[in-house]
Amino acid sequence: MSITLAKTAGFCFGVNKAVTAVSDLLDCGETVCTLGPIIHNPQVVERLAARGVTIVESPAQVPDGAMMVIRSHGVPQSVYEEAAIYGVKVCDATCPFVAKIHRLVKEYTEKGATAFIAGDPTHPEVIGIRGHAVGPSYVFSTEEELESLIEDFKIRGDSPENAILMVAQTTFHLKIWKNCVKFAKKHYTNLFLFDTICNATADRQQEAAQLSKESDLMVIVGGRQSSNTAKLRDVCAAHCRTVLVETAAELTSDCFVGATRIGVTAGASTPDDMIKEVLSTMTDIINNENPVTEAENAVVEAPAVEEAAPVAEAPAEVAEEEVAEAPAEQPTEETAAAPVEVTDDMTFKEMLDVSLPEYSSADHVRGIVVAIAPNEVQVEVIGRKQTGYIPADELSADPTVSPADIVKVGDELELLIMRTNDQEGTIMLSKKRIDSAKGWETIVEAGKSNAILEGVVTDIIKGGMLVSSHGVRVFIPASQASASRMDDLSPLLKTTVQFRVIETNQSRRRAVGSVRAVAREVRKEKEAAFWAQAAVGQTYTGVVKSLTSYGAFVDLGGVDGMVHISELSWNRIKHPSDVVKVGDTVSVYIRDLDPEKKKISLGYRKAEDNPWEIFRAKFAVGDVTTAKIVGMTTFGAFAQILPGVDGLIHISQIANHRVEKPQDELSVGQEVTVKITNVNYDAKRISLSIRALLEPEAPAEEAPVEEAPAEEAPVEEVPVEEAPFEEAPAEEAPAEEAPVEEAPAAE
Repeated sequence: MSITLAKTAGFCFGVNKAVTAVSDLLDCGETVCTLGPIIHNPQVVERLAARGVTIVESPAQVPDGAMMVIRSHGVPQSVYEEAAIYGVKVCDATCPFVAKIHRLVKEYTEKGATAFIAGDPTHPEVIGIRGHAVGPSYVFSTEEELESLIEDFKIRGDSPENAILMVAQTTFHLKIWKNCVKFAKKHYTNLFLFDTICNATADRQQEAAQLSKESDLMVIVGGRQSSNTAKLRDVCAAHCRTVLVETAAELTSDCFVGATRIGVTAGASTPDDMIKEVLSTMTDIINNENPVTEAENAVVEAPAVEEAAPVAEAPAEVAEEEVAEAPAEQPTEETAAAPVEVTDDMTFKEMLDVSLPEYSSADHVRGIVVAIAPNEVQVEVIGRKQTGYIPADELSADPTVSPADIVKVGDELELLIMRTNDQEGTIMLSKKRIDSAKGWETIVEAGKSNAILEGVVTDIIKGGMLVSSHGVRVFIPASQASASRMDDLSPLLKTTVQFRVIETNQSRRRAVGSVRAVAREVRKEKEAAFWAQAAVGQTYTGVVKSLTSYGAFVDLGGVDGMVHISELSWNRIKHPSDVVKVGDTVSVYIRDLDPEKKKISLGYRKAEDNPWEIFRAKFAVGDVTTAKIVGMTTFGAFAQILPGVDGLIHISQIANHRVEKPQDELSVGQEVTVKITNVNYDAKRISLSIRALLEPEAPAEEAPVEEAPAEEAPVEEVPVEEAPFEEAPAEEAPAEEAPVEEAPAAE
C-alpha cells in the first residue's frame, strides 16, 4: 500500500501572509482582532484565539487601541471607510491576487462596464470584490447561471459604453470557468476577460486531478468551510473515492478499506503540522490493520504537475453536480462546523447515541403496551413468557417528551431486546433503537435527495445543538443553527426546526445538518417576492435585527432594510437603542430603493408625530404660551415650546430695558411666558418675545410724567391758537419804527 502526498498541499502565499501578519502583531504586543476568521480552518482559528485574537464582524466592534486585521479574502471599500470613521487601526492582509481583482473591478465599472464575477455569492472574497464595483455587478457559479443572468437582465455588452468585465473568484473551479468563458465570448463583442483564478489554486486542482486518477482513494485535508478545499474534493471525486477530513481524529480504518494507492492533498488554509499529523495517523492505522514493512507504506511526494495536466478531462457535468451537492458549498463564511470539533468517540456517543451494536433479526420482538408509568412502559412480549419493560430513555431520542406522549395502552410496537434477566423473568427493551435504525435510513436518503427534514431541538451543546428527527439525533453546528449568526442558541431549545442533511458518516452513523440552508432558501423566495412588488412609500411590519451606531437593520421577511438614526426619531438621539431594541416589532415604510445593490432605506418616524406639524396645528403668530429655556447664546436664549420645537428669544425681547447678556435675566430650565411673534416653517425658525407681554404695563409706570399739569399745561395751551400771541407783533411794529421816523424831526 502506498501513500502519495501532493507537492502543492498546504498554505498558499496569501493565507500564509495573513496568518504570519497576525502572529507578528501578537509578538509585538498588539491587541489583535480579525474581521471574520482569519482563514477557513477552525483549528488555526482556535490556536490564535488561545493567544488572545478575537473575531469581529465590523470595525464598530473593534476595542479602542486594537489592531484590526483584514484577512486574505479582502473586504468591500465600505469597510475601509467605516474603519476610518471609527479611527480603527488596520493591518491589510488582503491577498495580492484578490487586491488585483478589486482594482480591475473598480477601474472598469468606473468607465461604465458591468462586472460579471464567477464565484460563490456568499463567499467573503466575492462579497469583497462586489464592494469595489462602482456600477452594476452580478455573480454566477455555473454556465447555466451565467446564461440565465444574460437572458434575465438583458445586458447587451455591445459597445464600449456598456462593456462587460468578467473575473473569477481566486479559488473558482477551473473547468467551470473555462466553460463560462467560452459561453460569454459567444454572446459579447465588448468583453474584457481576466483569468483571476490564483495560479496556486489552478496548479493545486490540476495536480489533485492527476493524482486522483492514479489512486484508489484520495484524502483531502482542510476546513469544511474552505472553498478551495471543497473544490479539491469535487475534482478528486470525479475520478476515485474521496474523503475530506479536518484533523487526524476523523480517520478510521474504514476509510482505507479496499485502497492500495492513496493520494493526499490539502487546502490552501491547512497548516503543515496538520498535514503531517494526518499522514502519521494514516500510516499507523494502515500498519495496525495490515502489518507490512515500513517501506511498503512509505509516504512519497507526488511530482509537480505541469500546466497542461488534464483536469479538463473530468466531465463538467459530474464536477458541477458534485459542487452543488457538497456541504462545503453552503454559505462559506460560516459553513457547517467540522464534526471533529465535538466528535471524539465519547462525545459523539453521548451526543448522537447512534453507535449501536449490530443486532440480528432474532433480537427483534413485538410487544403490546399494557401499562405506562413516568419512568417506564410495560409490555406483553408476543411469543415470550417474560415481562417486558421499556425504560423512559429507551422510548425516544427526544428527552423532552414523556412516555404518555409517545405510546398508549394497547399499542403494538416493534422492539429491540437490550438485556434479558432469566432469574427475574424480565426483558429490557428499546423502541428508540429500532426507530433510530429506521430513521437513519431516512436521514441518509434525505442527505442524498437534499430533502428538507423537521425535528425538535433537544440539547444545546458546545459547538452547536442536537435535533431529534425520525429517532436520530442530528448535530447542527452553531454556524448552521439559524439564518443569521446567533451567539446564544438557548432560545432554540425545544423548538421545532427544519433542516437539510449536509453530511453523513455511514460507518459511524453520524449526521450533520443545517437549518441555515433551509432558512436561506426560504429567505431567497421571500426576497424575490419582495422585490417583485416593492415600491417607495409601502409600509411593512418588521423585526429589529441588529443595531449600529448609525442606524437599525430591520428584517422585513426575506430582506433587510436600514433605518438611519436620523429617521428613528424627530428628536436628536445619541444611539438607535434610545428608540428601539433588537427583537422589537416595528412598523416602517420604504423611503428609497436600490434594486441593483439590493439596498432598502426605511423610515420609522411618522409624519403625524412631526413636532413641527403638531406646532402648526396648535399655535399661530400672536399666541401666548409657556416655554422652557433650554440654551443660551450671546444674542439671546432658546426656549422649547414642544419637544423638538425651539424658538429664539432675542436679547432685545427678553425685557423692556437694556440687557447686557441673557444670563442676567434668564437661566436654563426656567419656564417663561412668551409671545410668538414670527414663524418660518421652511427654515424651521420661531421668534419669541417676553418684552411684548410687558409693554402694556409700561404706560402705568410713566403716568406721573404725562399728567403733571404744572409743567405740561402751558405748553399745551399756549400755541398759535391764542390771539395775544398773534397780535403782539402788530403792536410792537410801530414802536420799532417810531425812532426811525422821529430822527429827522430832531435834526
